[in-house]
Amino acid sequence: MTSTSHEANEYVRRGLLKIDETTVLAAVDSLNLRGASKVSAVVGLPLRTLQQRRDVAAFCAGAPIAAVRALLELLAVTPLERIIAALGDHADTPTYEQMVAAVDHLVADGATVDEIVAVLAFAIGEEFPAAPHCRRVLDERLEFELPELPDVASTGSLLDMKEIDPEVRNQRRARREAERVSRQQRKKSVPSRPPRPAKVKAVTAKLDQSPAPKPAEPVAGSGRRQLTLTPSEAGAFATAHPLVGAVVLVEIPFDSVDPATPELHSKERPALVVGVSANELLVRGIYSNPSPARLLFTPWRRLGLDHVSFVDSARNAIARTDVIEFGSLGRLSDDEWNQTL
Repeated sequence: MTSTSHEANEYVRRGLLKIDETTVLAAVDSLNLRGASKVSAVVGLPLRTLQQRRDVAAFCAGAPIAAVRALLELLAVTPLERIIAALGDHADTPTYEQMVAAVDHLVADGATVDEIVAVLAFAIGEEFPAAPHCRRVLDERLEFELPELPDVASTGSLLDMKEIDPEVRNQRRARREAERVSRQQRKKSVPSRPPRPAKVKAVTAKLDQSPAPKPAEPVAGSGRRQLTLTPSEAGAFATAHPLVGAVVLVEIPFDSVDPATPELHSKERPALVVGVSANELLVRGIYSNPSPARLLFTPWRRLGLDHVSFVDSARNAIARTDVIEFGSLGRLSDDEWNQTL
């Protein structure tokens, strides 16, 4: 893990700890974490422990980061949609001033400190392009100041929390203090100038009414990481095919029968192609609802989807005849692909 990822994970943990305990517990209680769920053990077991023990501080400090991220993501979904709408055309790569204006707009529109902290910490954890601005907002605004993580004792269980070494804790504090001093020095060296007025687009039912833009070219030199398949998948599907990385419209089968509509067995939805064989595609479905088993699909807006979307970790083999459209949505850049793994 790089130092940048380590720092991002710490913001995720401290951000969740900042949020009111009642709000956090209500979110985890809303999850179905019974044995039949498809949530991975590294996420589901710590969340079930939190449901039972109600110790939010211990969870934030020592639970596996995947579980902490999943819970923070649930809390960040609604304010994320609102801040994307407030940023409008600048949502992909906002400036610091535009980010501050969007945050202030949400606050004026009734957003709570918990909601703002959730979306900023989530953006940092996902390392969005605006992550440096989100760090700066959290560090400089007193109302968003994040608490220190508590020390927790370890019992040796995967679900319990490991003890934080005092030396590591002191190094963290010293690093944060050095960063604050550095920011203050940079601010003093920059000539003051009046803030530019920020234009905030009104929130609409559909965030972007304009036609979908052309797919972005892969970022030069970034490199695409290899997806790890099961042995049976690797034997059946090629991962170097030109279709891998494309987003297509397909018929995705339901996991179970809905008693209200038992005649329906599948639904048309976008999906990310991760493998190709002669007669089938291996895809990961893209959904509008979050869950611990789904990741934020960051290029949703660029690809013309009309709402925040999430790509599922589960893979499905789909007959090529079930593909409705091959080329209408576009293709992921290398960086976008890497963020889905």
